Amino acid sequence: MRPLACTLAALAFQASAQSPAPTPVPSPPADPALAPLLQAIDPALLRRHIDTLAAFGTRHTASDTASDTRGIGAARRWIEREWRACAKDTPLEISTRSHIEPVGRRIAAPTEIVNVLATLPGRDPKRFIVVSGHYDSRNADVMDAQGDAPGANDDASGTAAVMAMACTMARSTRQPEATLVFAAVSGEEQGLLGAAQLAKDLDIDGQTVEAMVTNDIVGSPSGAQGEHAPMRIRLFADGLDPLLRLMLRGAQAEPSPRLKAQQALAAAGGADDLPAAQLGRHLARAAEAYVPGTQIDLIQRRDRTLRGGDHLPFLERGLAAVRFTEPFENYANQHQNVRLENGRLAGDLPAFVDVDYLARVTRANLAGLATLAWAPPPPAQVQVDASELSNDTRLIWASSPGASGYRVLWRRSESARWEWARDLPASAREAVIAGVSRDDVVFGVQALGAHGHSSLAAYAPPVNPAR
Repeated sequence: MRPLACTLAALAFQASAQSPAPTPVPSPPADPALAPLLQAIDPALLRRHIDTLAAFGTRHTASDTASDTRGIGAARRWIEREWRACAKDTPLEISTRSHIEPVGRRIAAPTEIVNVLATLPGRDPKRFIVVSGHYDSRNADVMDAQGDAPGANDDASGTAAVMAMACTMARSTRQPEATLVFAAVSGEEQGLLGAAQLAKDLDIDGQTVEAMVTNDIVGSPSGAQGEHAPMRIRLFADGLDPLLRLMLRGAQAEPSPRLKAQQALAAAGGADDLPAAQLGRHLARAAEAYVPGTQIDLIQRRDRTLRGGDHLPFLERGLAAVRFTEPFENYANQHQNVRLENGRLAGDLPAFVDVDYLARVTRANLAGLATLAWAPPPPAQVQVDASELSNDTRLIWASSPGASGYRVLWRRSESARWEWARDLPASAREAVIAGVSRDDVVFGVQALGAHGHSSLAAYAPPVNPAR
């Protein structure tokens, strides 16, 4: 080897030896406070909740509100009673919020829309994490408020899951850092009406909706052609969609400051790293770590093709909002009148709900929501310092209240999940990742809590402070 080549080889070896090998992202911590909560999810209780909701005959948004045995009024009063019973001697606060929805495309007359809420106060009363299921139902005719519409899977399954989560979290001995809002919402089938009002109620100055998760059609792992995947759950998580829709609308709608900020992040290389995507990554990682065998299909779409759910009013405000849904949808049992056809029973009946699978979905939710609520908020002003040309990467950030440390994350741009990490103490406000170029990977920063749980990651856009 020539002398110059020898020298260059030696320098290259020296540089590589000084740069520590990347450390894989650590596994979520074993937390003794979480295990009993997951174990407390009872499939038999989920079955009773689904059977009771289906027995109200119809829960159509415009159905009877006076009867105690049929219609949406009876259903919402039962949900409220159940929550009040389990909230006794716990911090859980039960309330209802209602508004009158005017005549619209799916509303024939002015109609009261009522959301039933169970709120678990956190140390920060202005920081919210929301999880919902919708308790209204429909049959084939979306305007039919009289015919039977048992809605066992769509969406008594999601409602039962949220009811169970609220009562389970209320019995935890650990107060969450964030306030948890468990919501049974109405009007979903008529146009996401209850969720839209809830998003408007919570998304006000001085409050932060850090995460929103909806559970809709989560009661069966089986498809119409014999498919069966009892370990799989689909999770739709994409924050870019509302930004693209705003661009398509052009000057017809002025984006909010939050959406403008997210447009800037997307333009700075963060199209796959907006808050909804970070929430999806957190939920998938927690579910797979704490609920053995669970496989989360993390899908980079806002929802199924040309369809929607109650997370959309939150997502369209630029909030981190995602949807859990079963792996296959059996359309013979969805939005169908109950009937016997060609020797087969059709309709959304309790018999088609697998409560063992629903319990898995409930535990997957609970693992992600509890660990997020026990963590501090994400750090602010996260940036990659691009003021100098370098093959090292320097990150800077502002503090997160209550953080006991920080974690710098990075991954290849084609990877859906974070791959490597470096942990730093609570005093850290910057980190230099030697030998890792900002041109080659995507960076983010998390805040770590006292129990080892991490906040959502905050994407680190490249910024040149000198400009």
